Amino acid sequence: MAASTAGAIKARLESLAFGVPVFRDGAREGQAPPFIVVQEGMPAGLDRAGNGDFGDPDAEINIVETVTVDLVQQARVKIGPKATRVTERYGLAEAIAHALHGCRLPAHPAKVTAVRVDDIDRIPIEDNQVRHSITVHVHRELLREEVIPG
Repeated sequence: MAASTAGAIKARLESLAFGVPVFRDGAREGQAPPFIVVQEGMPAGLDRAGNGDFGDPDAEINIVETVTVDLVQQARVKIGPKATRVTERYGLAEAIAHALHGCRLPAHPAKVTAVRVDDIDRIPIEDNQVRHSITVHVHRELLREEVIPG
């Protein structure tokens, strides 16, 4: 069981064997691309569509948590004095988005009712790296107690 939303998304992506390492909050120092970084709680707010009675301390409270999943890849490699070869894996960002959209994140410590991918942005190449940023909304129950990582 994951301790957080980012951990649950990391577990989901690693189970799919894309062959790309997945990190929470940032890649380790010196990590070569490709890699995926998952950042959670950007922001997390009440789900206005369905929440319990606020007079009842046992009512279920649901939130929508915004998560970004960034795929960082090398854009191209030099193969000669004036020639390069593209190394970006076209379609990988879409495959990641497809794998997340509609899943229930079974490793999450809270009940997840929906995972919705809202967009995929391709950031222009900088320092020979291309980045796709996938915005995901996770609809889930607000945790009632602290989760201690195992």
